[in-house]
Amino acid sequence: MNRFREISASEIEENILNLKQLTFEVTDACNLQCKYCGYGDLYYGYDKRESKCLPVSKAKLILDYLSEIWKRGNTNLERPTTYISFYGGEPLLNMQFIKEIVAYVENMNLNRDMTFSMTTNAMLLDRYMEYFVDKRFHLLISLDGDKEAQSYRVTKGGENSFDTVIRNVEELQRLYPDYFDKCVNFNSVLHNRNSVEGTYQFIKNKFGKEPTISELNNSEIREDRREEYDKTYRNKRESIHASENYRELSDELFMGEPETYDLLIFLHQYSGNVFRDYNELFVDKKKLRCTPTGTCVPFWKKMFVTVNGKIIQCERIDHSFSLGKITDNSVFLDTKYIADRFNSYLNKMKRQCENCCRQTSCTQCLYYIPDIDKPDAKCHGFMNDEEFKQYTSYCLSYLKDNPYLYKKLMTEVTIEQ
Repeated sequence: MNRFREISASEIEENILNLKQLTFEVTDACNLQCKYCGYGDLYYGYDKRESKCLPVSKAKLILDYLSEIWKRGNTNLERPTTYISFYGGEPLLNMQFIKEIVAYVENMNLNRDMTFSMTTNAMLLDRYMEYFVDKRFHLLISLDGDKEAQSYRVTKGGENSFDTVIRNVEELQRLYPDYFDKCVNFNSVLHNRNSVEGTYQFIKNKFGKEPTISELNNSEIREDRREEYDKTYRNKRESIHASENYRELSDELFMGEPETYDLLIFLHQYSGNVFRDYNELFVDKKKLRCTPTGTCVPFWKKMFVTVNGKIIQCERIDHSFSLGKITDNSVFLDTKYIADRFNSYLNKMKRQCENCCRQTSCTQCLYYIPDIDKPDAKCHGFMNDEEFKQYTSYCLSYLKDNPYLYKKLMTEVTIEQ
């Protein structure tokens, strides 16, 4: 039986109707020059940084376009929530844009709740914190840990941003403790000047927050900067295992522990004890058709608008994979074209996917496969029988060493489908 399933234009339309997040690249300018920035010298795959700002008029066009769709359709929820998010560069360099869009959204008669969020390096946070508190912005602050850990996040003059960031964040917490507790979180990048334990403990002890800690992006690295990348990169799993308090740290991180996350995916896919609804109790899942890829269906999670008006499904992928465009007076978004393009990548990888033993629990994003546009593209996530046996053994061995995780993962964690 052929279990391979392509996506349809109607599926994408439904995702737009139920859009969870619309993210604007407010500006491609930044007041820092982080050594490992995804838009920096280590990488390719993004539009040239030219200190541009996204025109407010283009942002309003996409908001009006989505508003019409939202008014016409019936959402999956009676009153869904959509996040309007601001990204950069450093979005606070274009604060006027943020204020205008927030005011515009607040005056729109939308059949959903709108929540505002922003990712920021916090260098200019002291100027606008009262505004963010008033609008109940969800802030994700970039901080890698203590001063040494922060030393890759430098100003254009090469100065460590640590003192300014800490001063601004401490001020926000002191003046607005309730807001800080409910609406502020931290994102940290792991590298060769910090560690998972050091970063986690620093931010938790200083601000009472548990940061999200991520490895350096390992796709689209420039070959002439590969050596520098390799020196800067640090493996998250190895960093956790190197901790003197490995067991305590692992328990505290929970889903931030890579092995625990792997076990979660394994249990949800292969335990036979996970059901999305009652109907699945009467269905043989092995006979269901699936889209064998770890790639999100376009706009299932978010829609990202670049400073140049490109519409992309995620800020983490190459800008060449844009799915639409906002011009000076129109929005071009052809769901049939988007589905056909997505399916062309699926079909290119179809033979590998159909023979992959991990096709139902794939975590490989198509857009991160080197040369995906070429006929001989190879998926690094492919698993043959022997590799899948090793993966299964690894997950079961970890579960055997941590049996308490079974109940915790099966009762406390939900994977969005």
